[in-house]
Amino acid sequence: MMKYSATLTGILLLGVAVLRGAQPVPAQTANEMIARARAYLGGDAALDAVNSVHFRGVLEPGNANPAGTKPEKLAVEIIFQKPYQQRIVITGAESIETTALDGASGWEEGREGSDPGQLRVLRPDQIKQLQANTWENLNFYKGIEQRGGSVAVLDSAQVEGHPAVKLVFTHDPGIVYYHYFDPESGRLLLTETEQGMSIREEGEIFAGGVRFPRRVIQTTKSLDSHGQSVEQKLVLSFDKITLNETFPESDFELPLVSFSSPAPVNPGSPTAVVKPPNPPSPPGPAGK
Repeated sequence: MMKYSATLTGILLLGVAVLRGAQPVPAQTANEMIARARAYLGGDAALDAVNSVHFRGVLEPGNANPAGTKPEKLAVEIIFQKPYQQRIVITGAESIETTALDGASGWEEGREGSDPGQLRVLRPDQIKQLQANTWENLNFYKGIEQRGGSVAVLDSAQVEGHPAVKLVFTHDPGIVYYHYFDPESGRLLLTETEQGMSIREEGEIFAGGVRFPRRVIQTTKSLDSHGQSVEQKLVLSFDKITLNETFPESDFELPLVSFSSPAPVNPGSPTAVVKPPNPPSPPGPAGK
């Protein structure tokens, strides 16, 4: 998938990471922990009423460029609409990346300067990833069994010395989200993927009675050309979040133009094996 759009399918597992002092972790079933997490986000009535989420914000690298120059900030617009529609548009000074999901089909397009761009149809594994990410951002942990997935308490855990309940959400083999929750408040402390990506959230912003994070920070570890471990960060900051707008089918449908073969796999991208959006995500729900 595109350079930044692919990353956002992992980063959008949204939540608010506020850590508490260490306390004994009480026994929790998956359903009990999910109920507590949903209550923290706004409660069943507010969460079940969500049919679409519209994020606007800025994406920027959290690492300095090798030359020491300031990283470019990119404008981001993200739409999720039930049951399985998603659209991400990332705009830079001279580039636009668009990725969209429309049920069982998906596509992406990248444009640079005056280049008309190239449209690509997504592979089945990428579509499954976007479906899982869309579900995470619209269903707020509830009902994964209805889409053929499962959730279970993996074990009690620690997040930087703080007690946590670790739930594993399995959408499909290879599409697994590990969510760490504060056992008392239900706040999301951390999200991890099987591809080694971690997602943390800061601050909060409310929309329609639902709690969302203001910033989502993704950290990915990989090896450089010398075999040394390097850490890369991306920061997604939201300016505005709107619920329950109605978006036309044309926002998600494959454009009626010629397109190339399915997008190649980028082994370094979260969507190569594709994890989330989320969750970016994150982006899962606020608190995802």
